[in-house]
Amino acid sequence: MNENRISEPCKLLDDAGRLLNPGFATSLLMSYERSRVKAPSWRIKEWDYYLVNDDEYAIALTIADMGYMGLISASVVDLVHAKYKTTSVLTAFPMGRFHMPESSANGISEFKNSRVSLCFEVADKKRKLTASFARFDGDEALTFEAVLSDEPRDSMVIATPWKEDPSAFYYNQKIVAMRAKGSFNKGAITHTFENSNSFGLLDWGRGVWTRDNTWFWGVAGGWQDGKGNNTFGTHSFGFNLGYGFGDTSAASENMVFVDGIAHKLGRVVFDIPEEEVLSKKVSRLEQRYKLLEPWHIYDDEGRLDLSFKPIVDRADVTDVGLIISDQHQVFGKLFGKVILDDGSDFIVGDLIGSAEVVRNKY
Repeated sequence: MNENRISEPCKLLDDAGRLLNPGFATSLLMSYERSRVKAPSWRIKEWDYYLVNDDEYAIALTIADMGYMGLISASVVDLVHAKYKTTSVLTAFPMGRFHMPESSANGISEFKNSRVSLCFEVADKKRKLTASFARFDGDEALTFEAVLSDEPRDSMVIATPWKEDPSAFYYNQKIVAMRAKGSFNKGAITHTFENSNSFGLLDWGRGVWTRDNTWFWGVAGGWQDGKGNNTFGTHSFGFNLGYGFGDTSAASENMVFVDGIAHKLGRVVFDIPEEEVLSKKVSRLEQRYKLLEPWHIYDDEGRLDLSFKPIVDRADVTDVGLIISDQHQVFGKLFGKVILDDGSDFIVGDLIGSAEVVRNKY
């Protein structure tokens, strides 16, 4: 696949609010300016999503200004007992009032009301995450604090248009395999994320979407020795894989990272076991896919071949007619092989990660 790589700093949008140069980069070279977006404010979507995990627990936090709706969300995923809890707070028509930073490299994203407080502060090459959520799980509150450091040299950055709407675009950065240190408390559970075996990721997005989209996304980060073992202190390894969102003819978002260096892949496929569909009226993703059976993830160039063995499906489904959000983020373990840019084999084994299929209509 011949992809357009962006290698010099540039503006993201032209004077008409359209993408100047669809393609990919390994750092945030394109400058996003909300004032240059020409779509109505209720269509502009800006979000920061962080995930911190080790091999026992994962914590996911989201602050999202989706234009006509604000989403503040926290999840605790128990990877040992295959359980999870997600609690969200919705606000009406923020339309920029969250003042999300225009760069992922610095600034503060925060939300606070009488029930929940989330703050993501980026400064001095570190990311401080704090959360306090009353009545998170029944009467139990959630508190969480962590610092992400050792940001890798490379990250996945993509600027994607939509063929059917010239004003629509998706500007996204995924930073994987940052080191994480912190802890959370929920009821009787207190868990510490040690810097030696805990990792964090950022999904940072700004854009204007079309109304109805289904996408696939997989991400992971951890220690790997390249021979199939998750051996502490060997190679920092991670990947970002995905498709289905916008017109990706200029570039895909598929990369693997070894010691912070990106290796670009072409197209990928998430082969998820499917149910025997008896009716054309199947509308829910869980009615189509056997999400907790093993998945096969591979690319079109013979460089990627992974088996994904699910542990738990973090499902979150809302269907109120005009608004549908059908989200299945499945956590599990990955095994397989990737061929790096130099032609060498890197064997992956026992790597905690997630793979998701999501449909959003709003």
